[in-house]
Amino acid sequence: MNQVSDRIAALAPSATLAMSQKSQELKAQGIDVINLSVGEPDFNTPDHIKAAAQKAISDNFSFYSPVPGFMPLRKAIVEKLKKENGLDYEASQIIVSGGAKQSVCNAVLCLVNKGDEVIIPAPYWVSYIEMVKLAEGSCVIVKAGMDQNFKMTPAQLEAAITPKTKLLILCSPSNPTGSVYSKSELKALADVLAKHPNVYILADEIYEHINYIGKHESIAQFAEIKDRVIIVNGVSKGYAMTGWRLGWIAAPEWIAKACNKLQGQYTSGCCSITQKAAEAAYTGDQSCVEEMRKAFERRRDLVVDMIKNIPNLNMSHKPDGAFYVFPECKSFFGKKTPKGDVINSASDLAMYLLVEGHVACVGGESFGDPDCIRMSYATSEENLKEAFSRIKNALAALK
Repeated sequence: MNQVSDRIAALAPSATLAMSQKSQELKAQGIDVINLSVGEPDFNTPDHIKAAAQKAISDNFSFYSPVPGFMPLRKAIVEKLKKENGLDYEASQIIVSGGAKQSVCNAVLCLVNKGDEVIIPAPYWVSYIEMVKLAEGSCVIVKAGMDQNFKMTPAQLEAAITPKTKLLILCSPSNPTGSVYSKSELKALADVLAKHPNVYILADEIYEHINYIGKHESIAQFAEIKDRVIIVNGVSKGYAMTGWRLGWIAAPEWIAKACNKLQGQYTSGCCSITQKAAEAAYTGDQSCVEEMRKAFERRRDLVVDMIKNIPNLNMSHKPDGAFYVFPECKSFFGKKTPKGDVINSASDLAMYLLVEGHVACVGGESFGDPDCIRMSYATSEENLKEAFSRIKNALAALK
């Protein structure tokens, strides 16, 4: 008898993790699958970061860590925010968690009450919706399509705000689209938010360092709203440390204290070894970050050029950050596979590309745009060339 709680029964599984698991199952059967479904850098963690972790192990740095994180790491994050972002925080405003995903969820659970509205521009990262569900909030989805480079306008934001609005979740650079809000675009949104003092802003900046248009801009830079902004960031993407599991928030102190209280009851402090590695990431040589960024930019350019040569797979903008493309694929809906199956959705198309083309992608439904499909280019140029050759052939076989 199924007796799971209503809150768990209401949750949808992660579409990205589900597709990644399916690709692993095919690989286990001996099938050569190229995985473009998961947002994970293919680079190894830089050596100086690994060395710091190895030293921590040798030094028996293996006891319980403070719930909000070790002070040297929190101070290193404060320095990073000052140096890279021009933002002033105290260590008491930093909470370190087991990944940026936990950091986002902490903030949502600490701010959102039952019935509160959370504005989420679509396309969005798959887990935002489910986290709001856990908090018993109500998602207000603002459609920001390809025609506006997947970015919400100030007018759309203003129209979405009601007396019940508690939080706006903004991701820049964006997963899944790669869109990046400019300083002027963020200022225009901040001007709207300044008129609504009861609305908080969760700024998911985990892809900060993977930016192809210059300096990263944070919405926390605008003084009139800074005391309502929760920055979420971490080491996973910029430092190739996905498996280390470390994220953090920088927030008003009362929100940080609330997240500390919550985290103290259900996970406690982040892994001690990971924290020493992250400290080395933030205080050490940053050239590794730039080398990886340049590699992602080359891959972005390669993938965009290859997509241009695939009929009916449409992209109107070159992504400005992150490591995803999110092309429109609705031209293939209604077509039949060589086996006679009908492609009715982006998820159907993704499954067809996996089973017949042996390339794993993720349909756009879970990201809030059912007309698109997400493809990660966080893999080698050799893999990308082969993957998009397979995609092109598989799509050409649809009738």
